[in-house]
Amino acid sequence: MKILIPDTIALQVSADAEVVVYDIRSEIPVEHRDAQMLVVWHNSASWLQDAAGYLTDLRLVQALASGADVVLNAGFSDEVRICSGRSLHDGPVAEHALALILSAVRRLDRLRDAQLEHRWDEDFNDVQSARDSQRDYTLADARVTIWGFGSIAATLAPLLTALGADVRGIARSAGTRSGYPVHADADAADVLADTDVLVSILPATEATTDLFDSAIFSALTPGAVFVNVGRGATVDERALIDALESGRLRAAAIDVTTSEPLPASDPLWDAPNLILTPHVAGNRPIGAGALIDANAARLAAGDPLVNQVHP
Repeated sequence: MKILIPDTIALQVSADAEVVVYDIRSEIPVEHRDAQMLVVWHNSASWLQDAAGYLTDLRLVQALASGADVVLNAGFSDEVRICSGRSLHDGPVAEHALALILSAVRRLDRLRDAQLEHRWDEDFNDVQSARDSQRDYTLADARVTIWGFGSIAATLAPLLTALGADVRGIARSAGTRSGYPVHADADAADVLADTDVLVSILPATEATTDLFDSAIFSALTPGAVFVNVGRGATVDERALIDALESGRLRAAAIDVTTSEPLPASDPLWDAPNLILTPHVAGNRPIGAGALIDANAARLAAGDPLVNQVHP
């Protein structure tokens, strides 16, 4: 078996195979187009579309991203299996999500602005300690809803619980996951009405495009906080800006946007009370080499693959 490994990440692969490192900015050399397994990390959509046309011997595309939507839309043959990097980013994304949640709830963006102005923000101290608003500045007793309750949410939820939050989830089906109550998508409206902090870890799919719109933001508890570490395509960004400008949302923190990199002229940059990071929540797949080894061995043996999302 020949495995193509991208040059965008240092990987220790011990699979019984010929391992070839390729440049994600160039076409695969002709002599290596007979590869059976392709590993992708930070490959562009256009590169993947081209590769789908000439890598005709492929049997498996292993994405290292937790969501494989770009690979799924690239046009690989139906005979090519596609696996995601689910679980590789649980720790890093949960860490970043927690940082964004705390930054938005505690309004560290406002304090950072005051620091840059060399200004001791006395007003902030007054508001934070006021009887009618002090609960807005803590996760203690905050009602936190995580929409998209997979392995990342299962890592994040206990961290929020440890800080006193009441955590619940929303997913396609209801049930109990990792000890937390999870409600079905169909019941989202009732859950949102009782939500102080809404966290999205949803993938980009046809069903989730612009899911977070004016109706969703209006359904939240007035003055709620919104955090997105899923995919930018899930958010109606004009609706997000409007919700921040109107005060419907007290604050928001997002790590992903519809267009990436975000153009300098995009109005998101100037949205009030918004913390924006450049898609860095994950970016450090943990255990990628072991996943590649496992799926290479499973592919050779004809066994079920780990994290298979297609076909």
